[in-house]
Formats: sequence, C-alpha cells, structure tokens
Amino acid sequence: MLNRHARAFFTRLFTPTARLLLRWGVAPDTVTIVGTLGVVVGALVFFPLGELFWGTMFITAFVFSDVLDGVMARLAGSSGRWGNFLDSTLDRVQDTAVFLGLTVWFLGAGDHPPTGVLAVACMALGMLVSYARAKAEALGFDCNTGIAERAERLVVTLVFTGLVGLGLSVWALTVVLGLLAVASAITVGQRVATVHRQSAQERTASPAQD
Repeated sequence: MLNRHARAFFTRLFTPTARLLLRWGVAPDTVTIVGTLGVVVGALVFFPLGELFWGTMFITAFVFSDVLDGVMARLAGSSGRWGNFLDSTLDRVQDTAVFLGLTVWFLGAGDHPPTGVLAVACMALGMLVSYARAKAEALGFDCNTGIAERAERLVVTLVFTGLVGLGLSVWALTVVLGLLAVASAITVGQRVATVHRQSAQERTASPAQD
C-alpha cells in the first residue's frame, strides 16, 4: 500500500484523468480489470522473452490503474466492499504475474537460477504477507504493519528489472530479490506477532469483562 503522502500525491495527479474517464462512462471496475490485464501481458509475454526493459515499461503504463480506479470510485461515490475485494484480488494476480514472468526467464533461457529461485521465493512470501493481513482482518484484528508493503516490493522489483534490461548486472536484481524475500519473511513474522499480541490482550481483557 502506498504511504499516506505518496497516495495523496498520486490522487491529485490522477484526479483529472479520473474525472475524464467517468465523464466518458468508464467504470472503476473496468479500469481495475484492464490494468490487471496489461500488467499480466507485460509480465508473461515480455519477461519470458528476455525483454526486461520493455516489459517493465509496458507494465508501468498499466500498474497505476491501482490508484486511478480508487480515485474514480471515490469521485463517483461508489467506493465499497466489492471494489475493495476486486482490487485486492487482482493485485495478487498482478504480483504473481510479475514474479512468475521473471521466474520463467531466469530459470529458462535467461540461465540465472539464483534469480529465478529468489523470484519464486518473493512470489510465495508476497502471497503469505497478503494472506496474513487478510485473515487477521477477517478475524477482527488490526494487522496493517510490516516493513515490506506491496507497493514498495513491486516498485523496487520493476525498477531493477528495467535496469537489468538496460545492461545492469543481473546480480543487482538477484540481491534486490533476496533482500525483498528477507523483508517479506520479516513482515510475515511482524504480522503474526501483532495478531498474537492482540489476541493475548483480548484473552486477558475477557475475564475482567465477565
């Protein structure tokens, strides 16, 4: 998730576009779906072909739909649980596509297994980070914590993937993916610890209320 200041900046940036799309009759859900399809195509077509720079550019053209659809929904007064659910679910699709595309390339023709393995690790741990928060919130806990939020993971991955496509050593991306995997694992631990603490406080408070 973008931090508050970054989200405020992008909200101002995309508001004119959001108003224009709404005037044209485009629904926020349509933007969400089209954005996801664009990211998936960029990641699963360009990356497996070794076109890391152009794949990154293609993905970047669509990835900000994650902000644009939210701005549109707020302007239209249609923000709600359905939009939140769709957005969150398709975010997972986008993340999986990006890391899967890198995995296919580096474990295949890209012939750099360490990077491919770390891409798999980032994909799996990223899903676990998201699941931990979703499950915690479904149970009524506050779990919005951790050092590796989705937006940061995705931006860093795309930046270094694009740079490798321009000639930067692939080991730079390998190191970045390794750090992201560690940060994601730490985030899972932070969220588990947060929920455990809140659960313990809840159990402690229950006898006093009885």
